[in-house]
Amino acid sequence: MSSRGPTTSRVLRPRAAAQAAYNRLARWYDLLAGGSEVRLRDRGLSALAVREGESVLEVGFGTGHALLALADAAGAAGRVCGIDISDRMVERARARVDGAGLAGRVELVQGDAVALTWAEARVDAVFMAFTLELFDTPDIPTVLAECRRVMKPGGRLGVVAMAQRRPGSLTVRLYEWAHHRFPSAVDCRPIPVRVLIEQAGFVVERVEESSTWGLPVDIVVGTKRA
Repeated sequence: MSSRGPTTSRVLRPRAAAQAAYNRLARWYDLLAGGSEVRLRDRGLSALAVREGESVLEVGFGTGHALLALADAAGAAGRVCGIDISDRMVERARARVDGAGLAGRVELVQGDAVALTWAEARVDAVFMAFTLELFDTPDIPTVLAECRRVMKPGGRLGVVAMAQRRPGSLTVRLYEWAHHRFPSAVDCRPIPVRVLIEQAGFVVERVEESSTWGLPVDIVVGTKRA
């Protein structure tokens, strides 16, 4: 293995294919992924610690569970917005938000995080859980740069993502083999979460290491320099 560390594999599935896949999964997503992700997503929300009156963006909100938690933390004086590539996920999340009586405080957009639609210095915090590792390797710096652009000086970024660790376990090696062999079904892979966030210009304030199904997960909070 090179002293430069493990290589991050590519995600070569076209955007349209990713959108179609998550449209198909939207109805069943909570059953398929919810149980394994909820605990770590909630730890990420706790680490980000959104405060009353803050504005928050969630990238890749899926069926919308974290949106409700973010809106509750931000309170009536706060504002939550979100972006997801899947229009079916947007539909399900919007129904969940409306059902909770939060439609007036949560703005949802169907789109791609490589080109966020919000203006510069718009939000106090950005959150993403099990989303960053879905982007192709050359796109990750672009996504993080977009997150940084829309954040106010001193704003916070909270990321929960499958993480690269060295040496990789047998479970990780088998998972990465499946990612290479069946890229449409296994559409994400471990990434060097902390390194990528630091390279994007954030000051890493907190790192928690965990795992799910034997796969390493990092919970990282970074701050945009004021």
